[in-house]
Amino acid sequence: MTPRLLVLGAGPAQLGLLEAARARGLWLAVVDRNPSAPGLRFADRRCILSIQDEPAIDRLVGALEIDGIIAPGTDWPIGVAARIAERAGLAHPVSPRSAALVTNKLKQRERLDEMGIPQPHWHFVGADDPAPNVALPCVVKAPDSQGQRGLTLVRADAELEPALDAARQESRGNLALVEELVTGPEVTVVGFSVDGAFSALAVTDRIVAEPPAFGVALAHVWPSEGADGAAEAAERALAALEIADGPSYTQLRIGPDGPQVIEVAARLGGGHDAELVETATGAPLNDLAIDAALGRSVSPPTPSRLVGGAVTRFLVAPPGVLTGVEVPDGLEGVERVRIYREPGHVQGPLRRGSDRVGAVLVVGESRGAALERADRAAEAITIGVEDAQVA
Repeated sequence: MTPRLLVLGAGPAQLGLLEAARARGLWLAVVDRNPSAPGLRFADRRCILSIQDEPAIDRLVGALEIDGIIAPGTDWPIGVAARIAERAGLAHPVSPRSAALVTNKLKQRERLDEMGIPQPHWHFVGADDPAPNVALPCVVKAPDSQGQRGLTLVRADAELEPALDAARQESRGNLALVEELVTGPEVTVVGFSVDGAFSALAVTDRIVAEPPAFGVALAHVWPSEGADGAAEAAERALAALEIADGPSYTQLRIGPDGPQVIEVAARLGGGHDAELVETATGAPLNDLAIDAALGRSVSPPTPSRLVGGAVTRFLVAPPGVLTGVEVPDGLEGVERVRIYREPGHVQGPLRRGSDRVGAVLVVGESRGAALERADRAAEAITIGVEDAQVA
């Protein structure tokens, strides 16, 4: 019988996994509240629901005789998937206990401190607490939100209170976290675990935008130039958070004292990281994640090839109404182009990952060659926007 997989999310962050699952001939139920979400085209059953509507998704699992459930590319549904899988008796790589640790930034920070994992200095700020006395610049975020919602880089004292308000508004518990801004390059460790054995498949440099889009990746670049100690720090963090199976995505900054863990996620990365890994190393990360979600036995992945360099370069546009995207033929080194938006989409300011228009995946004989090709490809792709005064 054809396996039946339930996928939480049909946005840009889920496209790679959905495409891989469709290529394998799986029967797919796909949940997203947006009926225009690009990943719904892969669905055998379109489920127009919020990926946070746990009771409704719980009912779907039974009604559709689902064999596995997966939440790729976004944080909050990791807990939804883990709890539903446990209640339904489905094999699942993430336990509800681990999901609670990785989907709440406060709990994650507390556990990493308990286990002695290097991380930024942080302060918890309650609903009625005054602003803490912290060194600037610092980062303010909602501890229980997802993506870049409520995330602010604070450079001046006058910016701290508004940043706390923004984080509290995005928090389910009206809370905020204030974190030290560690200086140094930002890297991502993309990996996979089998029975507690962690394999670091790629360490990439994460090039991010300045405010107001602080934290939004503009490119992931492989191989990293600042990877020393990053994989080992990620492995320690995963063990502390009890993540023993399945894909993981760990963001770190390489500070003066070495790697500092910024955030750990027990999922596939939302920036086409699995596709970059497969292109660069041959490790089929999307397929491994699917097998783990279906309870199938998997072996620790090993690279089957290595290219000189690979880059995922995201496409952005000014605010306005999107009129179309033109991609010329024959772009050197381009492996894949993904366009997320249809003409007529109202493009807002770049505040979070979902505000990007698309992405290109580019390879080269070296890291530098791949970066140059990625920049040329982004310049050659024409993004039409009208009425650029959209708020």
